[in-house]
Amino acid sequence: MIEKKLKIKVHIKNNRWADGSFPNTPDGEAVFTITRKRFAEAIKKFEGMDQHLDTFVDWDTDNFNSSMADTDVLLTWDLPMKNLAQVAPNLKWIHCIGAGVEHMLPMDWIPNGVVLTNNKGVHAAKAGEFGLMSILMLHSHMPAVVTNQRLKVYDSLYASPIAGKTLVVIGPGSLGGAAAKKVQALGVHVIGVNRSGRGVDGCDEVVMTDQLDKVLPRADYLLTATPDTPETRGLLNRRRLNLMKKTAGIVNIGRAALIDYVALCDKLDEGSLRGAILDVFDPEPIAKSSRLWHTKNLIITPHISADDGDGYVPMTLELFLRNMQLFLTHKPLLNPIQSERGY
Repeated sequence: MIEKKLKIKVHIKNNRWADGSFPNTPDGEAVFTITRKRFAEAIKKFEGMDQHLDTFVDWDTDNFNSSMADTDVLLTWDLPMKNLAQVAPNLKWIHCIGAGVEHMLPMDWIPNGVVLTNNKGVHAAKAGEFGLMSILMLHSHMPAVVTNQRLKVYDSLYASPIAGKTLVVIGPGSLGGAAAKKVQALGVHVIGVNRSGRGVDGCDEVVMTDQLDKVLPRADYLLTATPDTPETRGLLNRRRLNLMKKTAGIVNIGRAALIDYVALCDKLDEGSLRGAILDVFDPEPIAKSSRLWHTKNLIITPHISADDGDGYVPMTLELFLRNMQLFLTHKPLLNPIQSERGY
């Protein structure tokens, strides 16, 4: 039973599309917008909860300061961080509608007593399918096939079944772990790389990050799915990329800052990597003058690996409202962010 109490005010901050911001395309605005209608539909699954919430739906910062003066919970992608304790003295919880929260770093702006949570887990099903597709595309030489098509080259590039190959997953969490399970089911040996070295479903072995140099030479394919943190930034530098097999392929569905893209492009153009599929960039969209557009054996996808165009908002709201049940009963929330780690 939800405990009886005064209504909790929830401020929902949506973002209009703008060049260089989130959402990063006009189509994305419709995918990520939490409307009053969508919220009302989602809350039907949580009997009686609507009686406890006073919900204000806003755009950008149109009414941010005036509304936040008595807001308890903020549902958003981003927010004005300056003097938040003064702007929102009642604020107790912020839920970010993305899994990555690097745009909120450093987190010294969070007022004492305010909990920050994220959307971890919402993206897993889509990311798993995208990861599987990408590894199979690399195995079947599809980046080279696409490059050949652009150059009007008709060249037969054959591949055997993928069983027996090795996949290294840096960041086998909800996204990387979902991909690992699907690829492992095809007979691929999967090595996970994380901070702790603890076992992960879908991985045949797991090593700590400080063992990365030992497993990179074993990788036929590498999938990266880490957040952007001080620990992960630049992890795959030129030296580490040079440890990989000439026949290896790379997929990045995490954050661009993990990989030295200049070094990666050099290796693709010189033929010392088989191919790459990149879904994340900085900035987004990619500039028309970017070298990435012309790099050999590279497939670019516009940050679509883990976002369900139909179900993103419903899944986000289901997670948020499950957390609201916990919030209303004074229980620990799901997906709390550790500000010192940035995820």
